[in-house]
Amino acid sequence: MQKPNYVPLLILLAISLLAVFMPAVPSTIITEGLDSGDIAWMLVASAMVLLMTPGLAYFYGGMVNNKNVISTMLQSFIAMGVISILWVVVGFSLAFGDSIGGVIGNPATFFMFSGVLESSPWSLAPTIPLALFAFFQLKFAVITPALVTGSMAERVNFRSYVLFIVLFSIFVYAPLAHWTWHPDGLLFNMGVLDFAGGTVVHMSAGWAALAGALYLKRRKSHVEASVLPPANIPFVLLGTGLLWFGWFGFNAGSAVSASALAVSAFATTNTAAGAAGIAWILFDVARGKKVSALGFCIGAVVGLVAITPAAGFVTIPVSIFVGVVAAMTSNYIAHLRTKSTLDDTLDVFPCHGVGGMVGMIMTGIFANSGVNSGVVDQGLAYGETTLFINHMIALVMVSAFAFGMSFALMKITDLILPLRVSEEDERVGLDISQHDEFLVEA
Repeated sequence: MQKPNYVPLLILLAISLLAVFMPAVPSTIITEGLDSGDIAWMLVASAMVLLMTPGLAYFYGGMVNNKNVISTMLQSFIAMGVISILWVVVGFSLAFGDSIGGVIGNPATFFMFSGVLESSPWSLAPTIPLALFAFFQLKFAVITPALVTGSMAERVNFRSYVLFIVLFSIFVYAPLAHWTWHPDGLLFNMGVLDFAGGTVVHMSAGWAALAGALYLKRRKSHVEASVLPPANIPFVLLGTGLLWFGWFGFNAGSAVSASALAVSAFATTNTAAGAAGIAWILFDVARGKKVSALGFCIGAVVGLVAITPAAGFVTIPVSIFVGVVAAMTSNYIAHLRTKSTLDDTLDVFPCHGVGGMVGMIMTGIFANSGVNSGVVDQGLAYGETTLFINHMIALVMVSAFAFGMSFALMKITDLILPLRVSEEDERVGLDISQHDEFLVEA
């Protein structure tokens, strides 16, 4: 039996009591200027983005071995609970509060969601309530740390993981969201374009995943070349379907209106995913491998990742190119990873990190003001260089920050709670060793 630990419960109770003393009762709720169609669409989009996290649970859960399915899926589900509370307490303030030097939001701005219900709409989403914008953004904050788990699967201590995602959300995700999406943010003022999170979500998660794989080192089964096969390919197919569906809310919802721009982002999202799924399996075939369900699923997700920063800035035909290039690049990097000693269990860095970077580069090349009037400097393909250069600078900045800070947070977490399970727990599997649960096979 595990030793009792009252600290996490006491922290939650303290937050609950704080909520009683800071109920954030609105003096008035602003309705002027709001659009019911935009509100309806954004409510749906927010729900769709939340569905992506259970989709990720199935996607990852099907790819690990059968001793770690439940633990891997729970790592995604627990993020929905932990980050939801953290976002209300301080996360939204850190990401979208009054800017402190373009680097981070003032934690007091919306602390405990104070003033959110009665404040004017967000300046870049003027037709929906601020609270709706805040909860749409919450869903992005939820899935980002969950993405990281794939690189640490089959060997990470669950309690340590929960601590890490709290630290990651505060010190990595919130600053990057502020830099990129706040009107006073560092990257926003450089003119960097990230429509729906290629930089904020996928690059940050990808680089954190690489840091996690390096810090936790290799699984014993990886060292011994005795890695078990994926537990459930149908789970992966189901997860891919849920992710693909939810991604329409992720990308089209980032137009923050029921508009022609949302339709364009919807179309580029689907097209890039289809192109990337096909490109992945054809790239496999060209190297002498068989067409696989797993390959198409991974490829489609890579396409969704890559189009995310570009979805509302590029044309529909260009999204085919984005998907194909991203899939081939990620496939090749994943192949190189298998030849190395790096144990990124589910290839999170090749898929999300590399896919996000490809998307950021493609946005710098193909962004066009004809698609989105908010594009000031057009992409390199249209004869302008400013946007592309700024994207290259931002790519280096974000990569260094996300990797360096994530590695430091791994170390801090490990000092507080051991980040890696024991060799025996790893052998038994995390389902039993961490949760006393196991998958019953039919």
